[in-house]
Amino acid sequence: MGYSNQRFDVNLSILFTELPLLERPAAAAAAGFTAVELWWPWIETPTPEQAELDALKKALDDAGTQLVGLNFYAGALPGPDRGALSIPGEESDRFRANIEVAADFAASVGCKALNALYGNRVEGADPQVQDALALENLVLAARAADRVGAILLVETLNKPESPLYPLVSAPAAIEVIDKVNAATGLGNAKFLLDIYHLSMNGENVSEVIEAYADKTGHVQIADNPGRGAPGTGSLPLEELLDQLGKAGYDGWVGLEYKAADAAASFEWLPAEARAAR
Repeated sequence: MGYSNQRFDVNLSILFTELPLLERPAAAAAAGFTAVELWWPWIETPTPEQAELDALKKALDDAGTQLVGLNFYAGALPGPDRGALSIPGEESDRFRANIEVAADFAASVGCKALNALYGNRVEGADPQVQDALALENLVLAARAADRVGAILLVETLNKPESPLYPLVSAPAAIEVIDKVNAATGLGNAKFLLDIYHLSMNGENVSEVIEAYADKTGHVQIADNPGRGAPGTGSLPLEELLDQLGKAGYDGWVGLEYKAADAAASFEWLPAEARAAR
């Protein structure tokens, strides 16, 4: 087993960020990867001009890279925000305006997973009101994802780095996912299992995998401490990914780690294991 058995993709919103967005797919391809993922690339707007969407599609196509994961609009990320869908008022409206735009773009590039970040608790808003709004918006997002043959992902973040984000344990995210699936009847809401965030929360990652591998639709990794490449911290990432594989997970593993030099940071992964398969 080991890393050579996984299907990896590069997160172009955290790696190769020294390059303009439209140059990053080619940089990932030059490093040997054929699959990539992105946070919502236009943090100022949920509804970019069609020309901008077309340019990104062209950059992905020209590089021969397949987009396998895309975030819905999530506010300023990287930055202070952790999503928009549970924030009453303008941010929720922006999320809604983005739903069909993101789904249509995903369809145009054959991307089959859309990640909806829940959003922070905000002062003066009743948490129950935020959760009701979140469910409403996640149901809309799940239906849009289903329309384009995609899954909807809900992610656990970590409390030390996202103190206002309510989904900071695997069970908290799973509870939301179950509610969305119960409301839509579609069954396409899945868990985004981010090993770094779970580890930062002090959760037993092995137990989370055992409990929720069957509800997992996407995986992301970074080592801990430091959120660097595998081998820079102390997480047994190879073993955990093996465990996921044995539990039946055969989806993508997104490389969502920080590196000053992205191209040099892939040494842990043999060149022949980088292309999608």
